[in-house]
Amino acid sequence: MIDGRSTDNLASIVRSTRWDARMEPCDHEEVRRMRASVDLLAERLSGDESVYGVTHGFGPLVAFSASDSPMEQGAGLIAHLGSAQGRPLDPEVCRLIVWLRLSSMRKGHSAVSPDFWQTLADLWNDGFTPSIPRDGTVSASGDLQPLAHAALAHAGNGEAWVRGDDGWSVVPASRALADMDAKPVEWSAREALAFVNGTSVSLAVCILNHQAVLRLVRAVGILTARIADILGSNPEAYHAGIGRVRGQTGQLTVARWIREDLPADMERNPLRPLQEPYSLRCAPQVLGAVLDQLYGAEEILVREAMGCTDNPVFYEGELLHGGNFHAMPVGLCSDQIGLCLQQVAFLAERQLALLCDPSYNGGAPPMLTPRPGAGSGLAGVQLSATSFVSRIRQLAYPASLTALPTNGGNQDHVPMALNGANSVAEAVELAWLVVGSLALGVAQRGALAGRNETATGLWADLARVSPPLQADRPLAAEVRAASRLLQEAAENLLAREE
Repeated sequence: MIDGRSTDNLASIVRSTRWDARMEPCDHEEVRRMRASVDLLAERLSGDESVYGVTHGFGPLVAFSASDSPMEQGAGLIAHLGSAQGRPLDPEVCRLIVWLRLSSMRKGHSAVSPDFWQTLADLWNDGFTPSIPRDGTVSASGDLQPLAHAALAHAGNGEAWVRGDDGWSVVPASRALADMDAKPVEWSAREALAFVNGTSVSLAVCILNHQAVLRLVRAVGILTARIADILGSNPEAYHAGIGRVRGQTGQLTVARWIREDLPADMERNPLRPLQEPYSLRCAPQVLGAVLDQLYGAEEILVREAMGCTDNPVFYEGELLHGGNFHAMPVGLCSDQIGLCLQQVAFLAERQLALLCDPSYNGGAPPMLTPRPGAGSGLAGVQLSATSFVSRIRQLAYPASLTALPTNGGNQDHVPMALNGANSVAEAVELAWLVVGSLALGVAQRGALAGRNETATGLWADLARVSPPLQADRPLAAEVRAASRLLQEAAENLLAREE
């Protein structure tokens, strides 16, 4: 577990924000830096220097003087930004969001006092989880509106998630705080700005999307190997030598995953072509390319999570006004993750199409029904999978291409990072349904090949979830159950490789 100070991977960040995790107190050096920044702010204010959001207004109102009361200024900031809408982000996302804000503030670049920081950390450790609406920010001066709702919840306004015996539910934030015997937080101007000025909402959603797409890649790798095994495809496509002569890391990794799931002595079935269609033969190249993009995005997202996205920032005795809150690094990563996700879902849908087509599925009946004509088998499942991929392509359109200037010309370049991350999160759910649909195709093709009777582990579980199609039946629930099986299998395998 990490404590908000440093890490080199996203999985450890996600683990560190689970319900039973704790954020450790600031160490001596962090306290020193935080106090130094507070002292620097006081020094500048005593010298009548201009400080954004403290002596002057916010955004395009920076030309006007701020309230003489720091508390009124802070309360006004979070109040006027309380304009987000939409269903709340999931509790795990909301906890990660607050963790990221605390991680940023503990760096000592935000003029947030150690005592105030500890108040927020204690609430987080005790389980206080603001309910944060998902829509309504352009992510340019950070994710202002969603973070303002989080700040409002800490102040006893708005709503909060609570965890009970029956799971999570949303209640008034004032009740959640009262049940914890906790006092509402009072936000001064600088502390309020340090909290809402940041990329933490789009970043949190993007981090979880990244990890989900990584699991999707692993799941499709598992299914690719099973298809190749059942059909007797040429295993040369997954030989390490092919990857080595090209030199792409992701391709080498995916090919290794597939080889590990194939019989050690596997040879091509003479009835199979020398070269399979690309959805099977080029799976290492496609999934590997996605892996490489995810590896690159991870480095950027980790740096963002471990950095300070406030404005202004306090650095080595200087007070610097800039734009670290601009979420372009997150937005571009999110857009790329969405494009990668589409490739994984597209590949899975094409593999399902291959299994349903007698021209490619090794002589099995069309749509994998044992009673063609009288039965339709997986025809409905394949049609739905096609629809899912089409919708994923709509959702994966880069949000950074939809930017509009706003805020009186102040925010004239915006990244729309959270809009994009939210769309990718929706696409992730659909992609898992495509994977579940492919898993049903694998189960039915395995049954027709007589492979399910001797199956063990994941494949035995999948055979139980989706028994042979003696007659047509509704398959929606089986798709979802198969999807859950593959999610769990992928997560377990990735955890072993960390």
